[in-house]
Amino acid sequence: MTDLSFTRSALVALTLASTTAMPALADKASGTLNVAFTKELENVDSYFNSSREGVVMQRAVWDGLIYRDPKTNEYIGNLATSWEWIDDTTLELKLREGVTFHNGEPFNADDVVYTVNYVAKEENGVKTQRNVNWMKSAEKVDDYTVRILLKDKFPAAIEFLSGPVSMYPNEYYAEAGPSGMGLKPVGTGPYKVTDVVPGQHFVLEKNENYHDSPKGQPEIDKIDIRTIPDVNTQMAELFSGSLDLIWQVPADQAEKLAEMGQFTVANESTMRVGYLQMDSAGRSGEDNPFTNAKVREAVNYAINREELVEALLQGSSQVINTPCFPSQFGCVQDVTTYDYNPEKAKELLAEAGYPDGFSTPFYAYRDRQYAEAISSYLNAVGIDTDFKMLQYSALRELNMKGEVPLSFQTWGSYSINDASAMVSQFFKHGSLDSTRDDEVLEWLDVADSSTNPDERIENYTKALKKITKEAYWAPMFSYNTNYVFTGDVSYTPTADEVLRFVDMSWN
Repeated sequence: MTDLSFTRSALVALTLASTTAMPALADKASGTLNVAFTKELENVDSYFNSSREGVVMQRAVWDGLIYRDPKTNEYIGNLATSWEWIDDTTLELKLREGVTFHNGEPFNADDVVYTVNYVAKEENGVKTQRNVNWMKSAEKVDDYTVRILLKDKFPAAIEFLSGPVSMYPNEYYAEAGPSGMGLKPVGTGPYKVTDVVPGQHFVLEKNENYHDSPKGQPEIDKIDIRTIPDVNTQMAELFSGSLDLIWQVPADQAEKLAEMGQFTVANESTMRVGYLQMDSAGRSGEDNPFTNAKVREAVNYAINREELVEALLQGSSQVINTPCFPSQFGCVQDVTTYDYNPEKAKELLAEAGYPDGFSTPFYAYRDRQYAEAISSYLNAVGIDTDFKMLQYSALRELNMKGEVPLSFQTWGSYSINDASAMVSQFFKHGSLDSTRDDEVLEWLDVADSSTNPDERIENYTKALKKITKEAYWAPMFSYNTNYVFTGDVSYTPTADEVLRFVDMSWN
């Protein structure tokens, strides 16, 4: 296991801070909230990134047609005021009048039609195709009525429209495109972007003309976001007063901060699942050992998931046995599970023809501490890992090219409470599918398109049972998120892992 203690720099920062009376307070006088992102956001355009930081920006800057209340899960009209199914594949929506984009463009049906028709075309390159490829096109009925046409029946359509599908200004986006939108984002959301230094710095200001949205009205005037990859540096800046809020803080560090009594430390569960992805399809080369089911089973037996949760993640995390989050519709839990059994793992490796183990590249993009702990478990049974830490965008590109034999990754499903948002993202022969199982694809196609809930459950069950029996993945654990902020900041996190600036205020 890895050392759970603070690094020297973190200890120095905490020691220095504890010798002062109190940390500097939030910049309440100027109305600016200073926030840190850990991971670099490759593009602010919400359709051209797939990181959690991108989801946070998406919910602040843009609006969807529908809104799901994160506490009640009730669907409420946002840019649409009402909707109805004309038939199984046609959804008609009445749009809200009087809404304007940040650049002054009026919102109407033309914007919905342009946005849907653009993102639904695979050749336009939306990063997470699963979020949009269920839509065929959109049609204008009148200035404030549209119809979205589906490729097939898709019972999760409302859920997706309440999440990752944001509406863009047609005139601006036609000219600016993803690169222009990434540099000068324009939405209808509660915050407008006034400054972007790609990947490093983002400044948001309150949209004084925000419409009567179920998101509520923003209270904090300005949000200043900087990318600071090192958590210890974030903590030092929190103590110095140059940061007011940090999140995704590792459990041991959050615990130390809570003990000091100078900050609010809030822990909340999330839908994010950590997992090991193995190249069972052999895309990364003929000599890839993960095409052997016994090797994949050995990987599953080699990991002590309970210890990882108890020692590293802590909080409200739990062991996960499926390639989806248990609360998601269709994420059945009656599947093959693998207890921690390193001796069984060694036996299986020997049966697979690797009595002395083997070496493999092992990739990760976040949570080095977790990845190194997993690596130590694998090393202990004879799987010698050549550990490689990459930026998320770089690892994603390697995955899409099929060049990754083994990796530790996470997926938050864009906070969509439907199994299609995870299991169908990775097991339906897309560019990130390392399995390519035709039978699983067939079952998921039925589960994703049926309007019969029982039929959906039946087919998700078949798919998940085979995925776990064949040990295509090694699901690990669910995440929780630790939020740390100064006493002048009022914020109650939600379980969907969306940092909502519109819900923050000053005490």
